[in-house]
Amino acid sequence: MPFFFTRIKYNSGNWDTDQRMPSNLLHSLVEYTTIPVDEKERIIELSSEEIFKSPFCYLSGHKLVEFSQEERRIFKTYVEQGGFVFVDDCNHDIDGLFAKSFEEEMARTFGTDALQKIPNDHYLYRCFFEFEDGPPATSFELNGWGDDLVHDYLKAIQINGRIGVLYSNKDYGCEWDYDFRNKRFNKIDNTRFGVNIVVYALT
Repeated sequence: MPFFFTRIKYNSGNWDTDQRMPSNLLHSLVEYTTIPVDEKERIIELSSEEIFKSPFCYLSGHKLVEFSQEERRIFKTYVEQGGFVFVDDCNHDIDGLFAKSFEEEMARTFGTDALQKIPNDHYLYRCFFEFEDGPPATSFELNGWGDDLVHDYLKAIQINGRIGVLYSNKDYGCEWDYDFRNKRFNKIDNTRFGVNIVVYALT
């Protein structure tokens, strides 16, 4: 069965960001790997059981994240049953609303200390391409909003030693939100880290 990119639609905030990012990342999977790919992005409501058919989900935004009781139940069950969610803070909000509310939501869902920094020598950074310094920087990290910090780490919720929720403050979504044909203008293809995320999620 081909890999497909699933975007999570949640009721609070704004889930529909970085609209060209999925096709760009899917193009990279075709370019660099032998993973069969369905090139159409799927959008699934978090309150829907359909999410359990997805090996990889993406959740993003830059406003409030506050799950309903049903959304919280499904998100928790999905992750605990081996699902993978890549969560990316769009980082354009005053006062870091997405980051604060998402971290609070994870504390409510999985427990206070569930979301932890992962070391920069984690398998995620070498499962396909090698990233010796951990998560690559983006040009969107210092944009005058949020916490004005460049995070040299990512956070994750791990279930039985495996990442179930990968959380980034680095705004990879905006960094990769361009038409894949423009990659030729990049000295180094910045979507390569996205390939690692998908490869990790599928192994």
